[in-house]
Amino acid sequence: MTGRQRGLFLFWAVAGAMHFVRPRFYEAIVPPPLDRRKREVVVVSGLAELVGAFAVLPSRTRRLARLWLLATLAAVYPANIYMALRPERFRAIPRPLLWARLPVQGLFAWVTWRGTE
Repeated sequence: MTGRQRGLFLFWAVAGAMHFVRPRFYEAIVPPPLDRRKREVVVVSGLAELVGAFAVLPSRTRRLARLWLLATLAAVYPANIYMALRPERFRAIPRPLLWARLPVQGLFAWVTWRGTE
């Protein structure tokens, strides 16, 4: 296992764990169509990130981890769009950062791809 894979594991493990450390933050960014199930959405997305993190570690599951984590990024992208379009709901985060999150997801996808090669 390379340092890149260890770093990717750490990134996704921390990201997934944060869903359980700060669930209110994540519940607040769930887009309105899923609002009635926001707690479940947060738990499922946190678990998806944790499962993906651990799948990065063994070489035999690394390609599956790539697909899993890229799909997870795509699944949570609407929350980032929602935040950018409704900045009044997220006053603690400067508007430019809300918009900057959108292309940063592409960077996360690239890092995930590279870390699962």
